Amino acid sequence: MDGPAISRETASAAWASIWYAGKRVLVTGGTSGIGAGIARGFIEAGADVSVTGVGDAEIAAAATDPVLNKARAHQLDVRDSDAIKSLIGSFDGLDVLVNCAGVIRRGEELDPDVFQSVIDINLNGAMRMCAAARPLLASSNGAIVNLASMLSFFGGGLVPAYAASKGGISQLTKSLAIAYAGDGIRVNAIAPGWIQTPLTSALQADPARSQPILDRTPLGRWGKPSDLLGGVLYLCSPTASFVTGTVLVIDGGYAIA
Repeated sequence: MDGPAISRETASAAWASIWYAGKRVLVTGGTSGIGAGIARGFIEAGADVSVTGVGDAEIAAAATDPVLNKARAHQLDVRDSDAIKSLIGSFDGLDVLVNCAGVIRRGEELDPDVFQSVIDINLNGAMRMCAAARPLLASSNGAIVNLASMLSFFGGGLVPAYAASKGGISQLTKSLAIAYAGDGIRVNAIAPGWIQTPLTSALQADPARSQPILDRTPLGRWGKPSDLLGGVLYLCSPTASFVTGTVLVIDGGYAIA
């Protein structure tokens, strides 16, 4: 006899809570957008979550969010090595690092100064975080998930720095997976497709730009930050204990269309 129907969300939460209750998780860029969606998922799974945001407004917004307010929010610029070391040094331990801090400057990134700034945040910032967190993650046989993108694989004429940084994230992930394996640290990445966040709000609002995206996406919709959560939870869990150096594409089929 069939039992009661269980939603995908309920089943996922039940599975995640078995592993993540009490785990120590740090999500950079976790006060907004994709990072916030991932942080909420870890919080709901019972993890002890810390998030970072770059400004006072982001920290204040997290404090008013009914889920994110359960996390410890820290102001952090991932270009600042000393600030990163200070933050990591304040933790007693760490099981998971998720690098979501990033920017995009559509139409401005052909300027070499803007290009350099975007690379320094998106790519160098992730490396700074990984290097600083390595000793704590080695102590816990922890996991890192970096935020790549479909632009890890495609070019972007208006966003050359963003595309270059995300291509770099893919290669950084593979390289650190090799470098950190001896410490028992697994390093993977997710590559989201078109996700509904403040960074894509202008595209969502413009039918001339949004409709071609929907037409090419086999699942026929924009993704949500919560759509990425299952992949992150999987990659950081014992279920993925033999998975490292992988870039998991989560894009509704956009890349194969």
